[in-house]
Amino acid sequence: MKAKRKAMRLKQFEFWGALGVTQSGGSRYESGREIPEPVQILLNLALGGDMQSAELFGQLRKIEAREREVVAAKKAKPKVPLGFGMLP
Repeated sequence: MKAKRKAMRLKQFEFWGALGVTQSGGSRYESGREIPEPVQILLNLALGGDMQSAELFGQLRKIEAREREVVAAKKAKPKVPLGFGMLP
């Protein structure tokens, strides 16, 4: 990433700040610390080609759709009143 940032002639705070990462965090990543997956996704979206970005957005939309389904399923569960002799 350091070479890419330097090729773009950006300072660390400019490059990493655009991704919501602090300058010190970006410095650690450039020094070899593992970049977390969410930051990797942002980097791929920001620096990848159109096809790669479209694929990543498609994956994120699938995840969002699954989460909506889970939430809807939880809301749809009938609530059974608890009472004597009934188990939750």
